[in-house]
Amino acid sequence: MSFSNIKILHIDSNHPILWGQLQELGFTNHEDFTSSKEEIEKKIHDYQGIIIRSRFKIDKTFIDKATNLKFIARVGAGIESIDCEYAISKNITLFAAPEGNRNAVGEHALGMLLSLLNNLNKANLEIKNGHWNREENRGHELDGKTVGIIGYGNMGKSFAKKLRGFDVEVLFYDILENVGDANAKAVSLAELKEKSDVISLHTPWNSSTDKMINSSFINSCAKPFWFINTARGNSVVTDDLVEGLQSGKVLGAGLDVLEYEKLSFENLFLDSEKPAAFNYLLQAKNVLLTPHIAGWTYESHEKLAKVIVDKIKSVYIERK
Repeated sequence: MSFSNIKILHIDSNHPILWGQLQELGFTNHEDFTSSKEEIEKKIHDYQGIIIRSRFKIDKTFIDKATNLKFIARVGAGIESIDCEYAISKNITLFAAPEGNRNAVGEHALGMLLSLLNNLNKANLEIKNGHWNREENRGHELDGKTVGIIGYGNMGKSFAKKLRGFDVEVLFYDILENVGDANAKAVSLAELKEKSDVISLHTPWNSSTDKMINSSFINSCAKPFWFINTARGNSVVTDDLVEGLQSGKVLGAGLDVLEYEKLSFENLFLDSEKPAAFNYLLQAKNVLLTPHIAGWTYESHEKLAKVIVDKIKSVYIERK
């Protein structure tokens, strides 16, 4: 069965397996990794599908130009760069691939947490600068702690699964009901903030999660806590997080994402002078920063592509 009449525009580079498998299934692939959003809008009416990462926002203007579009596929977990409600109103199917990089995110979150608890990054830098500080780098064991996970979808579940080898209590809070499993206990947000020694964020970015980690949230936690964010930078008010770090309410932070990132996640907003809060993060010994790479492994690169192919296949082929 050929789907050569279904033309798909790829506007970001992805694992070659994505292009190859779609071609084998009979779809017609085109690529354009360099044109501006406006230039893409001039030709998008020729396409039934578009495959993106995060190069630009698929907004109402874009969707109105895409008069023949049947699906938008984002090779990643979140779809905040798409005006989902408007796309659905135009009968456009949306695909994302959180299953593809959930394992990578879970491992990264655990790695960040263990590094913070044991001062691994700090001690490494000190030794490389000629300082052998043992007492100053005495660490904390994860066993015996309570880990609170906010958001229990693909990423939160993956992190909880990684914690099974530790003697820890794992709690989670999610706005949805009946999303739990054997790896964590569902609790209210209030209970999570009361009991957690570690808080790890695994939520999508939307109106309800925007700036959710702020002074009010931090100060309402009963205990000082370590904070991990592998979700979205805009869910955290960096100024307030820095206040928490300075006061000792936040014992340390592992941040894979920052509110200063561009929508594409490829660069920071920072073009000139850095905000004071960001300068603090750069200097703080109890802060670990990575450039939005929690889900960015060689394995996830391939898995993300396979998930998107499988989802397109399920609509166009398996339903035939």
